[in-house]
Amino acid sequence: MNKKMISEEEMQIWHMWKNSYKNIFGRVVKDMFEQTGLSEGDFGILDRLDLYGKGKLRQQELANSIDWTKSRLSHHLTRMEKRGLVIREPLDTERGVQVMITSFGKSTLDDARPVVSMAIREHFLDLLTEQDIEFITNLAERTKAKPSSSCNTPPS
Repeated sequence: MNKKMISEEEMQIWHMWKNSYKNIFGRVVKDMFEQTGLSEGDFGILDRLDLYGKGKLRQQELANSIDWTKSRLSHHLTRMEKRGLVIREPLDTERGVQVMITSFGKSTLDDARPVVSMAIREHFLDLLTEQDIEFITNLAERTKAKPSSSCNTPPS
């Protein structure tokens, strides 16, 4: 396999792309945390519980949906339980744990969604032209369709 090394200019493009994403994402997360007290992980968990599980999911399904290890998720859920955002209960019929959003967690999520939407608009969408949107859409489709290599971790 004779893969061509990328040029210095191509590496700069890669870093610009990566840093732009990090900057935008960081601003959205910062706005969300400052206005709601939710971390990125908190929001992701609550959002998935609400959207994918109608308020509840098996802990392993939740871990898989956010690509976290079982241990990382368990520690995070412990912190969320202490804040009253979620509860965990053993499943009656099989091994495993079910994670459920509490009414406080649901109202916190409902309060956070407009904040997140406004932050995404301010820090990303309002900066885009119609051409940018078309380009990003096309790029996303091309990269989604391309088969991944054996390495699951993108280079930094």
